Amino acid sequence: CGGSISNSSGVLQSPFYPGSYPNNADCLWEIQVENNFRVMLTFRDIAMQSDRCQYDYVEVYDGPPHSSPLLGRLCSGSLPTYTSSSNMMSVRFHSDSRYTFRGFQAHYSSVPADHNTTLFCLPDYMHVVISRDYLQSQGYSAQMVTLNDNRCTPTVTSHEVIFNLPYNGCGTVREGNNDTIDYSNTIKLTSSEHIIKRKKNVHLRVSCKMLQNTWKQIMYVAKDAVDVNENQFGRYEVHIGFYDSSSFLREVHDSPYYLDLNQDVYVQASLHSSDQNLTIFVDACVASPDPRDFNTLAYDIIRDGCARDSSYATFSSPYGHLARFKFNAFKFISRHALVYLRCELLVCRLSDHSSRCSRGCSSRWKRDTTSSQEKVDVVVGPLKLREGSRRNAGKF
Repeated sequence: CGGSISNSSGVLQSPFYPGSYPNNADCLWEIQVENNFRVMLTFRDIAMQSDRCQYDYVEVYDGPPHSSPLLGRLCSGSLPTYTSSSNMMSVRFHSDSRYTFRGFQAHYSSVPADHNTTLFCLPDYMHVVISRDYLQSQGYSAQMVTLNDNRCTPTVTSHEVIFNLPYNGCGTVREGNNDTIDYSNTIKLTSSEHIIKRKKNVHLRVSCKMLQNTWKQIMYVAKDAVDVNENQFGRYEVHIGFYDSSSFLREVHDSPYYLDLNQDVYVQASLHSSDQNLTIFVDACVASPDPRDFNTLAYDIIRDGCARDSSYATFSSPYGHLARFKFNAFKFISRHALVYLRCELLVCRLSDHSSRCSRGCSSRWKRDTTSSQEKVDVVVGPLKLREGSRRNAGKF
């Protein structure tokens, strides 16, 4: 029921389809295909309680569900096809506690986008590629493509004009509110005519919009020009690793990492971004013997920013983009020798004292249906207990 999907095509369906779906279900799928592709979703079957779709329904969003337009809500009748404007689409299935029916089935696939312009939001800069064929079709040459900051010039190849725009330079503007952080810049296509002109000046605005942990990549042209839209979604680049002491000077690269029962395990999470006005927060860490399954047999170390394991402790960090903590090594009862961690990390604005990162432990925090998808998921491990009970301090 729900989850993050990165395959180029597949099938979505309600739980137990074509049997009756369960009561009180709330499933959210986030489909993310390759950069500069679109998601196309076609419904093949739908049979649900059809009283104006108030109680049981399927919702389709043009991107993340909490910040994107609703493409449609349906529960019976026609079988529409939806196409996203970006490389991401969300599908939510909801049922109440009354009647159940067959549910729905839909097929999704990825289709190529227009490649006249492409945009990638990388950890340290925006990578913008403009086709020279597109420029020529609009009556412009590569020499007419400029920024407000004329010190930052593009790389011009035989087929493309390429800008690498840092988040903290080249005139990039940073704006934010309680929900998003937006880095934007404007590329101008300016006519060389001086007295009169017959070509419209084109302002190509590029924007990387961060919603907690998700980069929403937007490219559009001002309304007085040819309509061009590019929307991409990505993730923050986050690393998490084990360290051999509380000084966090030396990372452990051995796999598996051998430990004694009850030995201190030091963990550091780090965010890689050129924007130093961000902070990272460990919202959850769960342990499992299987790196692909954190549901069947799992143990909470942190949940909702609150310690669930008595040995858990945090360390102060010299930088906002680092988070440090420790816990004591353990072994799952029965025959499982390895332990993996999956940590959910949040990224917030450093100065936002009302953000989830600033609230810390918040067991009363009300989660919405998308909260688990608003985090960076990182799996690290495995840990393995040494044979015998004595500690071999030199074996890391």
